[in-house]
Order: sequence, then C-alpha cells, then structure tokens
Amino acid sequence: MKLIKNLTIKIFIIFIIFFTNCVNALNLDPKKILDGVDDLYRSNSSHGIITLSVKTVNWQRALTLEQWSKGEDKSLLKILKPKKEKGLATLRVNNNVWNYMPKVKRVVKIPSSMMSSSWMGSHFTNDDLVKQSRMTEDYTFSITFEGMHDGKEIIEVTCLPNNEAAVVWGKIEVVVYADNYIPLRMIYYDEDLLLSRTLEFTNIEKMDGKMIPTLMSMIPVDEPDESTTVKWEEIEFNVSIDDEFFSLRKLQQ
Repeated sequence: MKLIKNLTIKIFIIFIIFFTNCVNALNLDPKKILDGVDDLYRSNSSHGIITLSVKTVNWQRALTLEQWSKGEDKSLLKILKPKKEKGLATLRVNNNVWNYMPKVKRVVKIPSSMMSSSWMGSHFTNDDLVKQSRMTEDYTFSITFEGMHDGKEIIEVTCLPNNEAAVVWGKIEVVVYADNYIPLRMIYYDEDLLLSRTLEFTNIEKMDGKMIPTLMSMIPVDEPDESTTVKWEEIEFNVSIDDEFFSLRKLQQ
C-alpha cells in the first residue's frame, strides 16, 4: 500500500512538472522574442560608436563607425577611421540602401541581390549592418526548444523563410536567455540547410539604461579561424533624430 502511495505521489509530481512546462511554453511569444532581437540595438531610435574588427587568414583590420537609426526602416553608418576609409557610408531608408564613396564622390544604390554581399570585406553582410530584412516578416517561426543547455536556461526559436521573402538563409536558429530574451547566439543555414555561420553575443552590460551584449562575433563555418567582431563603445537610445537626417545629402556630408 505504501509503495502504491509513493508511486502515485511521484506520478503526480511528474504530471505537475509536465503541466507547468506546457503552460510556460504556451505563454511564450516567439514574435516578441524575435522582434526584441531585431530591435536590440536601436529601440525607437539610437546613436552609437562601434569598433568593427575583421580577422582573416591573410590580414586583420579595425574600423571605427558612427551609427544612427530610427524606427524599423531608417539607418545610417559612417566610417570615422582609419583615415583611408573615413567618410565611407551606408544609408537605408525603407527598402532602399545606398553606399557613398568619398574618394570618387559617388553614391551607389545597392540592389536587393547585393544585400547578402560582404560589407567592407567583413563577415557581416549589407543586410546585417542596416537590418533590411526582419525575421517576423520574412520568416515563419516557432519555438523549438526550451530548457537547460550547457548550464544555461534558454529558448530556441527556429525561423524558416517565407516563399516570397527575398532572403538568402534557408533557416535561422535564434537562441536567447529564457529570463530576459537577450540573445546568446544566432545560427544561420544556407538554402541547402547546411550550417553557414554563427553569430555569438557576449559581454552583457547596461548601456544607457538597457542591458545589451556589447560584443558580437560572426564566425563562418568554412573558416573557423576567421571572424568579425562588433564592439559597442557607446550607445544612446530614444534620441531625437529628424527624418530628414536620413537623406542622400546627409550620406555625403
């Protein structure tokens, strides 16, 4: 009788744990998680200074960038140093993206087919830097894991591209901390669903009142000894920026 009673208690505990996990999973909102990752460094608007360091098998270099963003569809990036690249800039307004080359004083519009190309020889693409694509709009998504992994409580959201979306990735896995949805990593797969690259988020700090990973490292799977890191030196959120700031005239200044 005692054995049956103990067995009943164990089954009841297992049921409670299973039911609690199911309720927690149902309460999770994958759209909120993905939007939070996409908007992590911009909020309603943002202004910051970034160090971008590129390491390849043949060379290394570092760039200092100034960044502005407003809403989901306006962003401007300008290189401050080194002197050789100073003034190079990238502007995005809605679905339009332009690069400015100060040495020849020329503005070039970037076609959609070039958004997946490397930005300034780094392992980031044009789209990575100006965030033209958006996961909740261009992908179908669902929560595929929730629990402990490598000693961390995480949530994994898997994104598969919509048929009409102009994106190059066959799948993206977004891994965030379960308690605050701060990203831990993003794993990118090509159209054949082969692993292509991994973006790691580290050095979580409070900047302008917001907890963010201040270091991002993009590592290509075919060159694991190469990487591009983005370090946020300064950032301000919800700053006042006029829409007119994001113009071709400002791009060339």
